[in-house]
Amino acid sequence: MTHAMPPILETNRLILRAPSAVDLDGYIAFYTSARSSMAGGPVDKRAAWNILASDYGHWAMRGFGRFAVVEKSSNRSVGLIGNYQPLGWPEKEIGWVLFTDADENHGFAYEATQAVLDHTWSHLKWSTAVSYIDPNNHKSIKLAQRLGATLDRDAQIHKPNVPTLVYRHHRTGDAQ
Repeated sequence: MTHAMPPILETNRLILRAPSAVDLDGYIAFYTSARSSMAGGPVDKRAAWNILASDYGHWAMRGFGRFAVVEKSSNRSVGLIGNYQPLGWPEKEIGWVLFTDADENHGFAYEATQAVLDHTWSHLKWSTAVSYIDPNNHKSIKLAQRLGATLDRDAQIHKPNVPTLVYRHHRTGDAQ
C-alpha cells in the first residue's frame, strides 16, 4: 500500500486536487442523476458518498487517483478527472466526468485531462493508459479523439458484459 500525497495540478482556469468532503454535493448531484448513466449511475446519496470515499482512498492505496476539478473563478467543483484503476480492472484508466450539463462546452474536460496526461507521463511515468467509454457517449469519444487517443479494439474491457469502447492514450513519442 502506498500513501502518496496527492499533487495539486493547475491550469489557466482550473485547479485539480484530491477529492474531499467539500465535493460531496457535486458527487451527489452527478451520481444520483441520469447524467451518470454512462459512469456507473444513477445511484442513491449513500452510494454517491461511497464513490467519493473510494476516490479519496484510491490515492492512499494506488498512489494516484481522480482529481476534483475546481474552476478558479468560482471555486466550484465542476467534475472529476484523473487516473483510476479499481481492483480487477485490466489497465490503468484516465477518466473524466463533468458534474452538470452547464459545465460542458467550456473546454474544462479537455484542459483538465491534458494536465492529467502531462502528469501521467512526466510524474507517474506511464507509457500508456486507456479510457473506457460507453459506445453511446459521443462527447467522451470526441474528447478522447481530440486528446489523441486511438480506438484499441484488442484491449481487454473492465466490465465484460457491458458494451465498452477502449481508447488508448500513448505518451508522446512512444510507438503507437
